[in-house]
This record gives sequence, C-alpha cells and structure tokens, in this order.
Amino acid sequence: MENKLWMVRSGESGYLFEKFIEQSIVAIGWNEIGDISKKLNLEDLKDKIQASYPNYKISQVNNFAGQIFRFKNEFQKGDHVITYNPETRQYTLGKITSDYKYSAEKEFNHYREVKWERTIPRDNLSTKTKNTLGSVLTIFKITGNAWEEILGKTRTATSNESLEDNSEDEEVEETLDLLKENFEAKSHEFIKDKVQALDWEEMEELIAGILRGMGYKTILTPKGPDRGVDIVASPDGLGLENPRIKVEVKHRQNSMGASEIRNFIGGLRPNDKGLYVSTGGFSKDAKYEAERSNNPLTLIDLDLLVHLIVQHYDQFDPGTRSLIPLKRIYWPV
Repeated sequence: MENKLWMVRSGESGYLFEKFIEQSIVAIGWNEIGDISKKLNLEDLKDKIQASYPNYKISQVNNFAGQIFRFKNEFQKGDHVITYNPETRQYTLGKITSDYKYSAEKEFNHYREVKWERTIPRDNLSTKTKNTLGSVLTIFKITGNAWEEILGKTRTATSNESLEDNSEDEEVEETLDLLKENFEAKSHEFIKDKVQALDWEEMEELIAGILRGMGYKTILTPKGPDRGVDIVASPDGLGLENPRIKVEVKHRQNSMGASEIRNFIGGLRPNDKGLYVSTGGFSKDAKYEAERSNNPLTLIDLDLLVHLIVQHYDQFDPGTRSLIPLKRIYWPV
C-alpha cells in the first residue's frame, strides 16, 4: 500500500517553518481544545471546537474539525509530509515518524515527529502541481499527478479514485469565503512566480515602476559600481527634495545577511530613507540590523513586493504593467 502524502502548512506566512525543521516536527494550532489523545469521533471534536472557539461559524467548525481529525487519526507513521517556506519559495519533504503527540508546554500543543529529507524549489514544479499546493487549508492530502511529481514515483490508482489531481479535501465545506481565500492565496503565489521569472534589469524597472505608482519620480543609477544604490526616488526626480529614498535591489534565491544591510546603511546620508529589496528574503540578523538603523529603512521581501504590486497596480504606467501583466477579477461579497 502506498504511503500518503500530506501538506501541513507552517502557520501564516510560514512563520513556524524554521521551528518545524529545527524541532523535526509538524504541528497544528487550535491549542484551546486541549489534549485529544483519547479516542474521539468527528462529532465530539466539533463540539470541542465549538466550546473552545464560540465565535467560529458552523462552516469553520466543520472545516477545522476535519483537518484536526485527519492530523490525529489519518496520518500514519511512514506517511510523507510536506511543508512550505514562502520566503525561500521551497517545499521541504519528510516522513512522519511518530503517532499524534500532545504537549501543553509547546507553542503548538498538537504535533507529530518528522524526519525531514530534502527540499524542492517551487520553480521546479509544474503549474498544475503549484496550483494543487496553493490551497490555504492547514492540512490536506496530496494525490494524483502532484503526488507523483513531488515523490518522483508512479502511483497506481485505488479502486475508488482516479489519477487526476483531487488533492482538495473532499470533506471541506466549500463556502464562498473559503473559495475566495484559496483563490487569493493561489493568485499571490502565481504572481510571485511571475516576479521571480524576471531578470535583474527587469526587476529594477519593476521596483522603479512601483515607486512611480506610489507618486514618486525615479532615477535608475547607471550600470556598474553603484555603491549599493540601484534607484533614487524623490518628489522632484532629482533627489533634491525630501523624502529622498535610496533603493538597493537584489534578485537572487539566497537571503541577504547582516553584512549586506550594514554596507547599505553605511552609504545613506542623514536625511536619506532606504529600501532594500531582496527576492530571496532576509536573515534574522539582517532584519535586526535594519531595525537598529538610524536612517528609516524598510526591507521588502517577495511577499511584501507582491502586496505592493497588487495595491498600486492601477497606478502603474504601461511599461511597468507589461512586466507583470495582471487581470482584475471581481468577486461577490
């Protein structure tokens, strides 16, 4: 019998990812429901969730109960599990090595131990598999073509399923809110894919275009040694009026460290403000250096960059829009 493959998300924006890897676990929230080690059917679990989270809608109770129930009862030792780091845009694959465990001492009470094995860059996956993995559900089973691509195997369909991708959890109540949340999450990741595919010159043009959409005028510095500045933005376009914003753009997979941020800060004048854009994200030490800077400095990773694109897209000039072509879609409220 083939081992299942499960997605377990590492919290909003992947903030638990490093803890998952460092502690060799996957975990879920909903701490308030307490220990569920004893045998518990789905209806009893729904009652626990309703009592612990009285503000939840019925659809939320049903959806969350299904995910928790799967984590507790359907995950098996030997099953594969995958989680995602949106900052590095990499999935990490491993195998479950324990039964369900509960600890009130942990930040996340419900967990399973995992042996992490390898990473898979999102860019290496097909569009169909990327779409499958884009669900906002905390937990869901991955089957079909996505299962094959991630594990590098060929699987045989069971008697009650086809080989088509059916990884969306069949037990989840597809409310309009959940559909919208899923759609927005997948759109966000696909826009990140588009941004990541730009070359470094196009990336600089995109950042300058975003700043123009926000009301600034921009100058791109000549190619060559730029002493850590790729773009200068200001109200007059000459850098003579405040605020004068100096921008460094790094378009690479690796995260920026503290030394790069210190070098950039060292080139700022007393009245300058700084933007440091890194599509590979920033290390903890780099973020600390930015926080202690005497000059106002904002770090922009790929997630924040996509939020800025969506927020200001209507104000983009045609050249900037051509770099990331998007279509507005209306959704009922």
